[in-house]
Amino acid sequence: MKQKILTQKQAFRFRRFARKSYAVFNSLHKVINTGVIAGCMLTFAAATETTAQNRTALAPDSIPEQELEELIVTGSKAELTMSQTAKPVTIITRDEIARQPAESVADLLKSIVGMDVRQRGANGVLSGVAVRGGVFEQTAILLNGVNLTNPQTGHYNLDLPLNLSDIERIEIIQGPASLLFGAGAFSGGVNIVTKKISDTGLALEAKSGMHNLFEVNAREAVKTGDAAHSLSAGYAADDGYTRNSDYQIIHALWQSNFSVNDHATVDVQCGLDDKQYGANTFYSAAYPDQYDETRSLFAALKAATGTKLKVAPQLYWSRHFDHYQLIRNQPTGENFHRTDVFGLNLNLQYRWKAGITCFGGEIRNEGIISSNLGKDSLHNRKPYLLADNRTNFSAFIEHSLALERFTLNLALLANYNTAFTDDAGFYPSINAAYRFLPHWQIFVSWNNATRTPTFTDLYYKGRTHKGNSDVRPEKSVSVELGFKYIHPVVCLSANGFAMQGANLIDWVKQHPDSLWESRNLTDLDKYGVETNLTLDIAKVFPKMRGARLRLGYMFMRQTKDASGLISNYVMDYLKHKFTVGLSHPIGKNLSADWQFRWQDRAGSYTKYENPQTPGVETPYKPFSIADVKLNWKMNRLNLFLNINNLFDTYYFDLGNIPQPGIWISGGGRLVY
Repeated sequence: MKQKILTQKQAFRFRRFARKSYAVFNSLHKVINTGVIAGCMLTFAAATETTAQNRTALAPDSIPEQELEELIVTGSKAELTMSQTAKPVTIITRDEIARQPAESVADLLKSIVGMDVRQRGANGVLSGVAVRGGVFEQTAILLNGVNLTNPQTGHYNLDLPLNLSDIERIEIIQGPASLLFGAGAFSGGVNIVTKKISDTGLALEAKSGMHNLFEVNAREAVKTGDAAHSLSAGYAADDGYTRNSDYQIIHALWQSNFSVNDHATVDVQCGLDDKQYGANTFYSAAYPDQYDETRSLFAALKAATGTKLKVAPQLYWSRHFDHYQLIRNQPTGENFHRTDVFGLNLNLQYRWKAGITCFGGEIRNEGIISSNLGKDSLHNRKPYLLADNRTNFSAFIEHSLALERFTLNLALLANYNTAFTDDAGFYPSINAAYRFLPHWQIFVSWNNATRTPTFTDLYYKGRTHKGNSDVRPEKSVSVELGFKYIHPVVCLSANGFAMQGANLIDWVKQHPDSLWESRNLTDLDKYGVETNLTLDIAKVFPKMRGARLRLGYMFMRQTKDASGLISNYVMDYLKHKFTVGLSHPIGKNLSADWQFRWQDRAGSYTKYENPQTPGVETPYKPFSIADVKLNWKMNRLNLFLNINNLFDTYYFDLGNIPQPGIWISGGGRLVY
């Protein structure tokens, strides 16, 4: 069919999704009219809304029809679309990221009902991310498929070199994902995908607000022949919402893509994240004047070639510095750490009549030099007097059969770590989905997973914490069963999950005034249910363009065998979480996005009236938080106003660390 030539930009109208083995929706670079595709369906199918400047008004009959291909997501090693994948993937889309009153990746993840985000400071300065009752050490964090999970401690997993305007989407696997994201994805994984480099142009953003908040970000993308390049950078700082909670953050991300030929590409990326912040009571309420400086560097090279047999090697390196002070500007309790991770992985994908077979593996070396973590006599350069090093070898094979109504995924992971040679093993998984009616899908999965202890679990020594070099890797078996209903107006999903864990690692103590010590729990079981509902209001009331309602609820229960010890992380899980998201227009160019969450946490924390008195074990109290963002758009300019913690709720994500009260900020974004 011949395409009609338009005076300004070429436009296409799409009738339906085509189930292909590849995706082009985000790389068309054209004005897109999605025709009959529903907003809530895009949420489930991970296709973001695409807007265009200077849109040309066209009659429906004058727009040529094309097939719209779905986005490939990381639900398996094979390249499968969202509707084909047998393992559920939750997507935060580009449009949702722009609308939400979020200041960081951690804030975005709070809107997902199965995610537990525990912040130690404002605006993502230091946050732990857990999935379905897991702890922050059990969640793998990836950037464009590069595993940046920190082997020192999961506290630093979100030290990422980007700002929110860099992100195209966030893909979340809730449940064990060791095959996809490595052995660290014990309870789940998060893959952050940045915007396509081919989105050329210059974008500038500035923001200011309460507590002398100041933030600037810039992004430039250019194309040169068969290559595309982008560079983004940002700076953020404020004086703190309470004593010793000030921070400064600098980050930069460079990406390049080279097209060697029609079937071969090379991607290069590298980044920097530098933070300095007051850590008021972050690790102990007895010391309110803690301080931390961190710096993260990473570089990655990825290639892909082939059609029937696709070969995709990846080489990456990441380094993390940490300078911690128990008392700010004093050498007492001072620690220095530097971790280096080198990784090489290979994924081969072969397409044949019986489906898609993937096989490959990864070699990942993790090393640390430190003043506090590691073994004696392995390093002798001050301040790094201790060191440790280990290498993890993994190999996998996976077969996916994707039919019109049925998808079956069978996989096996073999894992071996040089530091835990007796714990080498095999971890099988089975995932299946069946589309039995036009709008209905059921899915079931069975997965095995493992996690290696962090260097902090093994070695940390301080006034309040003590590591344990005898802790062993964690292991678990989990099952999940659920369904999805996908309709142009209403999208609904519900699922139940259960996990049986062995050797779960937790920081525990015998009574409130004891030291925290890392130990393997004998046994831990969990089960829960999760539901999500999305209503595309604009389909019912067309004048309310972009209006959408999202609801989510999760219930979970955990039981453990830990001889009555006080738990710092594992048993401090969310029993209940309820979320509401509402987007709606206010006027022609003005819209609002409301985010509400109510959560009830199990467990307790040691409450100190002052550092000199003994602590009292205190249960966590339920709380609710409401945030709102107003967006005004006109051509290339977007102005916004954020009001976080609208009702000034006093609450804790983690005991004794008060979170910010009401915080108002605003700014603008200009795109050239």
